[in-house]
Amino acid sequence: MIDRRELLGATAALGFVPGQALAASGDLKAIRTAADAGAAASVARIQEWIRHPGIAAENWQMEQSCAFTMDMLRDAGFQTVQKMPTVGQPGIFATLDAGARRTMGIYFMYDVKQVVASEWSSPPFDAALVDKPGWGKVIVGRGAVNQKGPQGAFLGALHAFRAAGKKLPVNLVLVAEGEEEIGSPNFHQVVQAPQVLAALKRCEGIVIPSAWQAKSGAVDINLGAKGMIEVELIASGEAWGKGPKGDIHSSLRAIVDSPSFHLVAALQTLVGPDGNTPAIDGWFDNVRPLTARERQLIALNSKASDDAERLSALGVKQWINGETGTTAAERLASQPTVNIEGLVAGYTGPGGKTVLPGRAVAKLDFRLVPNQTAKEAQAKLRAHLAKRGFGDIEVKVSGGYDPTETAETSRVIRAQQAVYARAGAQATLFPRLAGSWPGATFTAPPVSLPAGQFGLGHGSGAHAPNEYFVVESSNPKVQGLVGSSMGFVDFLYEMAAIS
Repeated sequence: MIDRRELLGATAALGFVPGQALAASGDLKAIRTAADAGAAASVARIQEWIRHPGIAAENWQMEQSCAFTMDMLRDAGFQTVQKMPTVGQPGIFATLDAGARRTMGIYFMYDVKQVVASEWSSPPFDAALVDKPGWGKVIVGRGAVNQKGPQGAFLGALHAFRAAGKKLPVNLVLVAEGEEEIGSPNFHQVVQAPQVLAALKRCEGIVIPSAWQAKSGAVDINLGAKGMIEVELIASGEAWGKGPKGDIHSSLRAIVDSPSFHLVAALQTLVGPDGNTPAIDGWFDNVRPLTARERQLIALNSKASDDAERLSALGVKQWINGETGTTAAERLASQPTVNIEGLVAGYTGPGGKTVLPGRAVAKLDFRLVPNQTAKEAQAKLRAHLAKRGFGDIEVKVSGGYDPTETAETSRVIRAQQAVYARAGAQATLFPRLAGSWPGATFTAPPVSLPAGQFGLGHGSGAHAPNEYFVVESSNPKVQGLVGSSMGFVDFLYEMAAIS
């Protein structure tokens, strides 16, 4: 028999105090020893995953990335790993039966955003290990933090369980997709397949692995996420009936209409005079105002946050309207957005080229808040443009989904609070993630599960050059890869034990 006080002292020295189920077993020390021994293999696993990119927007190496991900799941101990065809890129359905009383759902994505290699300090798919001042040793590569690093940390936890000869305290149901970065247009086909839906119905909830610790070690627990739609607006002389069908000499601009300016005029109607507030007809009709509890959570979160650190990390001098603290945080949580991702028309190479383009394209994303829906947003956008004489502009929707909400009383949220507290990471509740993930696929019927993000550790640069994930932390308040894996170990134990 192991004295409980001795066990608590030993595990506290390792950085964690065990959860209720683990406290009497002595498993944590063995699992931590296994995680430390497997650290190099865990780093190499993430690096190799980054080298199998899978860019859905370009349909590049998708089959290879899917196959590699399935092999990783088998290697981590999942007994069944099944490829799930959709009308787009395939999904993955995997299960791990540990003979446990409870089952936990896990969401993975195996696709990543596009890259412009010339903007990176090292090739984006080389997964270079570099020293990053203030953070420690990091993996630099596309997908490093979004999401292959955190997902790799979760797989590292499963490998540590196996190497230590310990059974998982919960069964696992994992669903993965290859289209998250294009708005998850077909993920519902994976989740609503009969065998997948039946397995998810047995779960206590579902999480996507994350790694969002700030330099202080603090982390947000999001009670939801904004929804989104991603679209292309395409103006062409052919569809408009004005302007050229293809590029022509710019001297003719005196007598020929410009599809590019036609598109710019349409874009200008989507926001108000401040350039920020959505002005699409009826856009705010169903927007739910912040509740009193949400305002309270935002105020508490703002006290624990550092505006200056966040601005510096983003390379931004000020928030909209010079707002700070609670005011800016309320805007972040409550406001739907209209964003131009990119504008393309005519010649964009070196020097000038005097042409009048026959076609112009704008790429946009729209973030949605409760109680907006992706379907409603698409319809209102089309109607708004048509009403203003821009009905000829093609609205090409690549994907999207609704906002998501999870109760703070759910086991998924309370387990996160317990684990973060044991790890010494100050955790504050926030109404919703300003970014998006297809959590509504789980929180809405027919699945109807609580869903969220969880993970210790740090990474940044998602969708940007030099994306990174910390594997050896030089900051004692922030976990590296092994600490991140141990956070998932503790989380699984907590989910097994929590009342």
